[in-house]
Amino acid sequence: MNWRPAAFFPHVRTPFLIPAVGFALGIALTRYAGPSMADLYRLMGVFALAVLFSRHRRWYAAGLFCSLGAAVATMQQPGPPPLLDAGSGEVVLLEGCVVEPPAFFEDKEQFVLELAPGARVRAQLYLKEGETPPPLRYGQRVEVEAQVRPPRNFRNPGAFDYVAWLARRQIHWHATVRSGAAPRVLDGACGSPWMAWIYGLRAAVLERVEGTYSPDAYDVGLLQALLVGDSSRLERIWADHYRRTGTYHAIVVSGLHITVIGGVLVGLFRFLSMHRTAARLAAVAFVWIYAGMCGWQAPVVRSAGGFTLFAIGGFFFRKVRLANLLSVLALAFLISDPSQLFEASFQLTFLAVAALGGLAGPAAENGVAAMARGAWHIEDEGRDLHVAPRVAQFRVELRLIAETIHLCLKLPLRAAQCLVEAPGWGMMWSAEVFVVSAAVQFGLALPMILYFHRLSFSGLTANLVVTPLLTVAVPLGFVSLFSGWEWTAWCTRALVKIARLTAEWHAAWEPNLRVPDPPVWLGALFMASLLMLVIRRTKVWFGVSAALLLLMAVHPFPPHRQPGALEMTVTDVGQGDSVLIGFPDGKWMVVDGGGIPVFGNRARRTRMDIGEDVVTPYLLSRSIRKVDVLVNTHQHDDHAAGLVALMENFRPAELWVGATPPSEAYRQLHQAAARLGVTVRSMRQGPPFAFGGARMQVLAPTEEYEPRAAPSNNDSLVMRIEYGQHAFLLTGDVERQMEYAVADRVGRVDVLKVAHHGSKTSTTAALLDAARPAVAIISAGKDNLFRHPHPDVIARLEERRITTLRTDEWGLVTVRTDGRRLSMETNRWGLW
Repeated sequence: MNWRPAAFFPHVRTPFLIPAVGFALGIALTRYAGPSMADLYRLMGVFALAVLFSRHRRWYAAGLFCSLGAAVATMQQPGPPPLLDAGSGEVVLLEGCVVEPPAFFEDKEQFVLELAPGARVRAQLYLKEGETPPPLRYGQRVEVEAQVRPPRNFRNPGAFDYVAWLARRQIHWHATVRSGAAPRVLDGACGSPWMAWIYGLRAAVLERVEGTYSPDAYDVGLLQALLVGDSSRLERIWADHYRRTGTYHAIVVSGLHITVIGGVLVGLFRFLSMHRTAARLAAVAFVWIYAGMCGWQAPVVRSAGGFTLFAIGGFFFRKVRLANLLSVLALAFLISDPSQLFEASFQLTFLAVAALGGLAGPAAENGVAAMARGAWHIEDEGRDLHVAPRVAQFRVELRLIAETIHLCLKLPLRAAQCLVEAPGWGMMWSAEVFVVSAAVQFGLALPMILYFHRLSFSGLTANLVVTPLLTVAVPLGFVSLFSGWEWTAWCTRALVKIARLTAEWHAAWEPNLRVPDPPVWLGALFMASLLMLVIRRTKVWFGVSAALLLLMAVHPFPPHRQPGALEMTVTDVGQGDSVLIGFPDGKWMVVDGGGIPVFGNRARRTRMDIGEDVVTPYLLSRSIRKVDVLVNTHQHDDHAAGLVALMENFRPAELWVGATPPSEAYRQLHQAAARLGVTVRSMRQGPPFAFGGARMQVLAPTEEYEPRAAPSNNDSLVMRIEYGQHAFLLTGDVERQMEYAVADRVGRVDVLKVAHHGSKTSTTAALLDAARPAVAIISAGKDNLFRHPHPDVIARLEERRITTLRTDEWGLVTVRTDGRRLSMETNRWGLW
């Protein structure tokens, strides 16, 4: 019996496609259905017999690979994480091997220590101003005193599983090294000498980039990310310009970079008279070294594998079909690690290449690509007989233009033809890039919505400039580093500068279109229409796909909510506050936007924007596209740092603020409000008023309250919301002085949002006795440095038998009332 793949699929030109799809389907079924091993083995046996004795082998073989995928996924289920003999937040002495080269930020150094096989810790060493980081490198054994904590997720529905992402990289703890407690290098080396050499080369390249392109921080940050995948110097706002314009793929090391580098190397080796086979093998070796220099990032490794298969196919004089290449790569990587299937980078990598081959390739090859090839040698009229009619017509038109130039300007006819050929080719080449960019963005639309809630329109034109420029900048940048030639460095700077200006110009007019999660049925229909478009390639299926994409972008589906109910949802934002209020008439209010607390005299740069990265995805997961009111209780970072992002994403009609003193952050908030046309309302203590079908009352700040020179907790807005028989009280971060001032106005409430994350300076007995809440909700970070909530506060709540729900224990907490009944829900438990 012939066991080659083509024997199962004799009429299929890509015999590995169905096995790869079946294998991936088996992994997905294991994730969502969870069959036992015994069931899987029985299923495999049934399919194996069916393959042997059935005439319809292709479908049974697909089922066999499906069961194989389920079996592999089940056998490679991750075991329990390793244990560290230390409590969360405890200071311990760690000894291990540096297994990832350090990354340097503005005021910290980050590195990874391997304590034992499969047990790694990511350490951060904070530096004093002007302090030089210790010269750590791969393969050193070090000892360091650090405070360790397990990583945690933001426990909101649909949140990114950061803990699992780290666990796949064998990282199970975070460690904070205090300033002055530098790691001590021990005697003896560890790790692999081969990896030490590769990472040493990486460090040399990074140092060379900094030396060549300093003092321009943008050039240094972008080129370090572009050449070796180190984004530690890349500011978030710079990267956001590329994200918003759909050109972010051009600044990260990806398949395009590998293809360009591999192609340039093959051309160089062939120029040096190396044999074709030797040149390809040498290029493959260099590509894998380059993948190691980039830190073995998954997209780079997958691209290096694809280049290797392509080179092997060429060695055997085989035509490499893109679908076959993708299928073999997918099978290889999924067999080694089935959980890759659920990572965004894996899906985007394969979908992007599939869109290139299935949509962009046929569209360009039969259209503008053929026209671009036809733009050359227009003087040879005999070629017109061997091209498509429309290409021949294009060549005739170019000749007519050339003859017109010849007659008008008295140029030689051939010179006029050469003058026409280059613009004709350039026009068709630009159209080809436009088609390819549109096809890729079309094919990646659904994962871009699901993972990033974005659709880019400016990318259709931005990619025409940014992608070619930065693609050329990759080999040119390496030439400038290894040769030291100033002219190549100048050219690289120019390419980066033009790409930057292009991205910033497009980002300036790109609409900030944030798209909620589409319904499952709509996403499935869109993917099915794309598949039919690849198979049939007809205008009908293109129209169907475009209509479904438009439906996802417009998203005419109402937000997920209980009609006619008042809802208070305290989102898990770590050590901070962000509360979603849903009113009975359908209005939405967001109170605070969360943020990363800042300590010390100087602000440390953080790459995480809680408003953008945590609160926005949760709101979009509920199909909320518009917020009516945004509330800034007070101007502390853990409450206010995410407000600008929320204002840009959800365009509220009003921004409510309290008695906030001037500050740089407050000025930026007001500037954003003015730019977006948001009305700023200063709220003070006053009588109740109707809003959203409920009754609201601002209890603080009081009319006589005078804020300090710097923002403080007692600046906070305190609001009481009443609907039917129930009332909610939101307290910001007020402390005991302000609680005493408003206690006589609070009245009876059912739900209390505890002030200041449960600090001992708040939630006084006077307030609790005046409000007599049944439920108290505390927003606090897991194992936070402040040790919130304080035991005294918990004791006061327990004494009064108040049900207490904490985001550090329960994740997101929701309380709803229809005016008569009260219901509660958390991320861990369903409806109460």
